[in-house]
Amino acid sequence: MKETVRIGFIGLGGRGTGMLGELLECDGVTVPAVCDKYEDRARKGDEIVFEKTGVHPDVYLNHRELLARDDIDAVMIDTTWITHARIAIDAMRAGKHCAMEVGGAASVEECWQMVRASEETGKFCMLLENCCYDRKEMALFNMMKKGLFGELVHLAGGYEHDLRDEICLGRENRHGRLYNFQMRNGELYPTHQLGPISKMLGINRKNRYVSLVSMASKSRGLNKWIKENKGEDYDLADYAFNQGDVVTTMIKCANGETVVLTHDCSTPRNYSRAYRVQGTKGVYMEDGDSIYLEDSTPHAGGWRHDPEKFDKYLEEYDHPLWKKYRKDGIHAGGHGGMDFLVLSAFVESVKLDAQPPIDVYDAATWMAVTVLSEQSIALGSSAVPFPDFTSGMWIDREPYRRGQFCLEEVCEDCFNPDDFLTSSVSTQVGE
Repeated sequence: MKETVRIGFIGLGGRGTGMLGELLECDGVTVPAVCDKYEDRARKGDEIVFEKTGVHPDVYLNHRELLARDDIDAVMIDTTWITHARIAIDAMRAGKHCAMEVGGAASVEECWQMVRASEETGKFCMLLENCCYDRKEMALFNMMKKGLFGELVHLAGGYEHDLRDEICLGRENRHGRLYNFQMRNGELYPTHQLGPISKMLGINRKNRYVSLVSMASKSRGLNKWIKENKGEDYDLADYAFNQGDVVTTMIKCANGETVVLTHDCSTPRNYSRAYRVQGTKGVYMEDGDSIYLEDSTPHAGGWRHDPEKFDKYLEEYDHPLWKKYRKDGIHAGGHGGMDFLVLSAFVESVKLDAQPPIDVYDAATWMAVTVLSEQSIALGSSAVPFPDFTSGMWIDREPYRRGQFCLEEVCEDCFNPDDFLTSSVSTQVGE
């Protein structure tokens, strides 16, 4: 295991600069090179590295020049949605492990190219789906593994987030989300809840997605926001945005479970990932933190409704990784701490030169939902087949790597009992 790894950083917009700072908080990480096609953003990356380490990294405006270096172990890719995959493919072909930020795929072909590049080079591609490491999602995973929900039947989730300002001001802020809403119509941002759902269902390991159906509502929200905030004369005021305000996607699994995803970024609303875990013994629903568990002594129809917040279940079934994280203290707090945990999982994998807990098959599967939903909507909401990016290996794959960051099981034996001693260090994560 390497004590120190050298990671190149590509893409330094708003998300990239934040993640670069958190990456440098991980033990044993150096960033010798940063890259962005915009020089001012690349220079900002240089400033962040220098401020945290006292050393200036090399600065590039072309990612291929960074990838040509032979002294880099891995790269992080935080560019626009439609460039993640192609840069990841370039990175693996250049002999580097890679991690990339989330976003949907532009084509099924690029998903296959990622898989082939990883298989042929032996380099991994990890999707930085941070919600897999959220405290609630990990506690619910722990509850599921302990049998509290019984056999899983149905899961739901989504990305419900009022981003009208970010979308509509995309040109001013050099944010690529705008162009996707102009040109595409589908489940544009599927992975935030599909990641935890997929790990719950064992997707790509004894289970897989087999078909998908999507439907999109009309588009009205963005035009309304533009007229109210930029005026009737703004050139996009009457633009016919392709992206429907609300996109609903249904997915069928090989083992019979169903999944529903909802994408809603164009209407005024509170933030929610609308997580729902439903099995033969109970259900959890994120909105309101409602949980119903079958009572051991049935009454009133055999169900007990607990109107309290999820907090007591969170404490009782806290994942050991979060027990350790809370005890050690919050090193970096992006998105309540899950950013730091997903980056730590990536760094550990680079140090070990081993497959990450979110691998290239996961990345291809979750990202493919975007283009498949576009196809379904374009075909009048017809069902479309879901590719098997494991090429049949889901039936009998090689063992996964166990460890503290494992997302296939809760590896309690990989933690030291001292990790869970109570501490006065902040436990109010995510405030």
